Amino acid sequence: MSKAVIFDMDGVICHTNPFHSMAFKEFFAKRNLYPTEEEFAAHMYGKSNSYIMSHFFGRKIEGEELLILEDEKEGLFREIYQHHVNPIDGFLEFFHGLKKNNLKTGVATSAPKANLELIAGKLDLFPHFESSLASEDVNKHKPDPEVYLKSASRLQISPENCLVFEDSYSGITAGLNAGMKVVGVLSSHQKEELPICHLYINDYKELDVKTVIRLLED
Repeated sequence: MSKAVIFDMDGVICHTNPFHSMAFKEFFAKRNLYPTEEEFAAHMYGKSNSYIMSHFFGRKIEGEELLILEDEKEGLFREIYQHHVNPIDGFLEFFHGLKKNNLKTGVATSAPKANLELIAGKLDLFPHFESSLASEDVNKHKPDPEVYLKSASRLQISPENCLVFEDSYSGITAGLNAGMKVVGVLSSHQKEELPICHLYINDYKELDVKTVIRLLED
């Protein structure tokens, strides 16, 4: 079957946002900054590290400084999260159902490769992905469609035959900009806070493979 399903990772495969919040709180506390949960909701979830750090530091964080700070923060996240890797309800059953129906699958995350290796490694997903891309694999980050277009190329599937699972405004926009169909996973945001998707789910228990195939064939 010449169809593919591509997953974002944070908030789509695993509900990692609470643990990213913990890591950022520790990271910022070292610098005497104490963002509130409301500020995190507005300026962290679904945003790049460059945006998050620039916002809370009140100046542009880029280049070598960004790489050093990002490495510190993501290291804190992995240290915290390694003991809590747990997929969103129904994900593994749904994912393996896709493979049984001969659908190609990929992951396209804005997170560093080390985070992807932690999560996909613990869940034993790499043997089943035909494509896996992380932040180091692209030059432009979501909402730019590069990571999804590159995924489609690696999967050897045309973008219109790909279905994306995303949870953030920038990620959904990236999928739509790539010309793909998008399922919005409501793990981090309400439907009203996101662009219009082809379907929305709270978790994967609400979805079956037949619905995915129908979406891809429409």
